[in-house]
Amino acid sequence: MLQLNILLADSIDITDTASTISTLDRLFEQLLDHAISLGIKITAAVVVFIIGRWLIKWLRRFFDRFLNRRHIEKTVRSFLDSLINITLQLVLFLMIVNVLGIQTTSFAAIIAAAGLAIGMSMKDNLSNFAGGVMLLINKPFRVGDRVVAQGSDGTVQSIGILYTVLLTGDNITIFLPNGPLSTGSITNYSAQKDRRVDITFNINYGADINEVKDILSSIIKSNSLIKQDPAPFVGVTTVNNGTIDITIRAWVNSGDYSTVSVGLNEEIYSTLSSKGIYVPSSLSVRMIKD
Repeated sequence: MLQLNILLADSIDITDTASTISTLDRLFEQLLDHAISLGIKITAAVVVFIIGRWLIKWLRRFFDRFLNRRHIEKTVRSFLDSLINITLQLVLFLMIVNVLGIQTTSFAAIIAAAGLAIGMSMKDNLSNFAGGVMLLINKPFRVGDRVVAQGSDGTVQSIGILYTVLLTGDNITIFLPNGPLSTGSITNYSAQKDRRVDITFNINYGADINEVKDILSSIIKSNSLIKQDPAPFVGVTTVNNGTIDITIRAWVNSGDYSTVSVGLNEEIYSTLSSKGIYVPSSLSVRMIKD
């Protein structure tokens, strides 16, 4: 009887040992299968990464050549290249995650939630960003142009993604947000090569109109900054009650406008005064009851 129990115990130990070995074999096979599957996925992800990086570089070069053939400015090309690069890198990342077998739905949800939160907190900056893109594409002004926009008058120093920087005549730096700037009224004094100087002043009745016109024509001809084509205009534009308005219209390079305008005013006053031709002054009379 004792011998039978010993034999049964040995049989049970052998069976348990075999079962354990079989379980370990199955576990090892499963681990091996998972390792092989993971290795294949990692290899595929590496291949996708290499091909994707090469394709991104090729697309960026192709798009840059395309924009260059369209004569798009370097600033715009650089901005669009950065935007395309970020977008394609994000697409490549999602593809690699998908190849590795990770569910991209959760990533998409996280990106959407983050985008919504950022959009709500930075809506003004997003508006400025969009405005900067429109300014770079539409080009209502360039760096170095003198513009009047959003109640500010100055020379454009830089056109950023969020702000445009102006420098005023008295050396004050102004940052204009691109959102309102891109949708508002912009006056560009430097957009055209030529600009017309208009000066109007009045003289008293009795003055010799022909003499005044000859004097003004002589002043204009002596100024080398004034263009002779189109021909300058000097003439009577308005006959007032007691005075006559005489107007000068002369074309100059846009960069010479201020110099010519100030110079003409000074020379006209000096010359007319030396000839005894005076511009009338206005007299304000206030009646007060006793």
